[in-house]
Amino acid sequence: MSIFKDKVLLITGGTGSFGNAVLKRFLDSDIKEVRIFSRDEKKQDDMRHAIQNHKVKFYIGDVRDKSSVDGAMVGVDYVFHAAALKQVPSCEFFPMQAVRTNVIGTENVLDSAISHGVKNVVVLSTDKAAYPINAMGISKAMMEKVAIAKGRALGRSATTTICCTRYGNVMASRGSVIPLWAEQIKDNHVITVTDPNMTRFMMTLDDAVDLVIYAWQHGENGDLFVQKAPAATLDVLIESLKQLYKANTDIKVIGTRHGEKLYETLVTREEMAKSIDMGEYYRIPCDKRDLNYDTFFVDGNEKVSTVEDYHSHNTVQLDVDSMKKLLLKLEMIQEDICQR
Repeated sequence: MSIFKDKVLLITGGTGSFGNAVLKRFLDSDIKEVRIFSRDEKKQDDMRHAIQNHKVKFYIGDVRDKSSVDGAMVGVDYVFHAAALKQVPSCEFFPMQAVRTNVIGTENVLDSAISHGVKNVVVLSTDKAAYPINAMGISKAMMEKVAIAKGRALGRSATTTICCTRYGNVMASRGSVIPLWAEQIKDNHVITVTDPNMTRFMMTLDDAVDLVIYAWQHGENGDLFVQKAPAATLDVLIESLKQLYKANTDIKVIGTRHGEKLYETLVTREEMAKSIDMGEYYRIPCDKRDLNYDTFFVDGNEKVSTVEDYHSHNTVQLDVDSMKKLLLKLEMIQEDICQR
């Protein structure tokens, strides 16, 4: 990991699943320091005791409070901005809280990074930001717009580069459905599912870290990066878990929750029309047009009407066997299976 040699990395929301995954990747590297910035002192204390590594420094603060962000930003080379409100139902009931953290908080982080001369900022987004129908997705879509606009304004020759990543369901991340269903199976409780026909992209935490590092390495100001990913129906996911745990647990369909979609979109049709296929990733450069509106009506993009958005219904679909192989990459699944 020589690209991070003697550098200082700040991870906002660093006590979450993504932050923990980054630490596992970086602790044995030649990075100088990783700063964990979050508002949850209990999670920080748990992480501190678990890691006990002099390279990791902890900062209590909130992205809503720019002064606390500024305090953590001094001397930072790179920022991975993962702090966010991510739960769809809670954001539906408290949408302004999502705005304050996901939109205003992101602006605070970016403004602080620019003023402190940070070299690269990667902003983490979600598939729910594409064609958003819920408050969480709308706030994340606005977060992307803020980041892309600031990157566009900075331009290619700026000291700071700002780009975004967008990814789908991260398997076994905090608050996701896999740990819930695993616990229900182990406790011999009924498995509760919203809609068995729902599809979701399937990515591991390692995939998420790979995507962010790829964006950090290849991104230009205003870029959005998406990793191509397989998907599965919730029905396939449940059946895969039942087979791995050798369980015959009953299933109860409880119906779609507030703000949920039948399938998730990773790249919209409009974005696909200008996307660049990078192999395992799509790079979507920012729209560099300015506020001279006349060109919007004179110059269009005929490709928009001929392409399809990239979503979890039309990507590669996992069957039960391939889903089981993917699940077996997860530490929690490996540990559970070994104990059974």
